[in-house]
Amino acid sequence: MARKNLLAGLVEAETEDRVSASAAAYPIRGASKSMIRSVNELAKQADAYLEGEHVVELDPSAVDGSFVSDRMGDNEEQYQELLKAIRERGQDSPILVRPHPSSDGRYMIVFGHRRVRVARELGRKVRAVVKEIDDKTHVIAQGQENSARANLSFIEKAMFAKRLEDLGYDRDVISSALASNAAAVSKMVSVVTRIPASVIGKIGSATSVGRERWVELSLLAGKKSEVVNAILSEPEFGELESNERFERLLAALKAKGKPVRKVAVRSQAQSWVPEDKSVSVSVKKAGKAITIAVKEVDGSRFGTWISDNLGNLYEAFRKSEKTSTGD
Repeated sequence: MARKNLLAGLVEAETEDRVSASAAAYPIRGASKSMIRSVNELAKQADAYLEGEHVVELDPSAVDGSFVSDRMGDNEEQYQELLKAIRERGQDSPILVRPHPSSDGRYMIVFGHRRVRVARELGRKVRAVVKEIDDKTHVIAQGQENSARANLSFIEKAMFAKRLEDLGYDRDVISSALASNAAAVSKMVSVVTRIPASVIGKIGSATSVGRERWVELSLLAGKKSEVVNAILSEPEFGELESNERFERLLAALKAKGKPVRKVAVRSQAQSWVPEDKSVSVSVKKAGKAITIAVKEVDGSRFGTWISDNLGNLYEAFRKSEKTSTGD
């Protein structure tokens, strides 16, 4: 029985000879005609690339990243959770790769970059579906999978849209990849066109910041480049979390006729890691406030233990002060 063509409706007529003639489980008939309306539907469309396909095990050293990036760095906490889950249960869902278009014997990731990273770190093979697809189908599949599951922020999607446009893809392809209509894609591209890539890179993914506030920032940034440069050059700016960096810059740009106010000098962050590296503790001071973050594999349980024992820890602190002062 011939394989189902799971890519039908995603490629133009000139590429249809690559696959069989049956319809896709969740076909797309053109971004301008039938946009995907929900994350659930988008997830089903992404699943269709893997449905009914033979899964193989590949050496992760033979797998290269996609030719177009869609992330601004990994969320380390989420990555550690994925690492722990795969270490304990194995890799539940395969990644999608294609034979590398320019390197024989190698593969290119369509989606599943973090699972490949985990496999490398654990020294395991990575479970994968291998499909012969072209660049256009690649970017659509990559965008749909990550839009459905990766919780990409607005600016990450906007940067992805701009990269696709720079590679020569039209708005229909970009809209299909991001499950967004033409107007939304236009806003994405306009934001990253107005704001220099270097500025966006210093702000970061800003996961809590939505479209309208990025539009607001983009309209102000071009008019007040001297303010932008002043804020970015502050030594303290890089110590802020990504969402805080966005807020800091926007607040400075919205301050009418006022001098740029420096943020309070922040002390260097301190960190502690045990020999087994199962926990990572970072301590940041800002004035009278101190923030303690606990991460890595045992981070959640260790943080809960600290929370449950705050009374005893405080008593130990008071006793240590009495000892050190002789009281």
